[in-house]
Amino acid sequence: MAKLTFEIAMKQLENIVHDLESGNLSLDDSIKKFEEGIKLSNYCSTKLDETEKRITILMKDQDGIITEKPFAPEKDKE
Repeated sequence: MAKLTFEIAMKQLENIVHDLESGNLSLDDSIKKFEEGIKLSNYCSTKLDETEKRITILMKDQDGIITEKPFAPEKDKE
């Protein structure tokens, strides 16, 4: 089985939402899908928190001061 990544988890979440919204699942299957979705949601949230911490560390200057700068994609800088 492939290692779970943020992107794979998000795709699985999208599929779960689609399945739940279809209304074609039994109550038991809906509950199982919902539980799986909660686990995936928690995984994604944890990954986002970890990434935010890593970015914060990378943004510290030599004095340890964090400066916030607005995000500007490369194409917007032209």
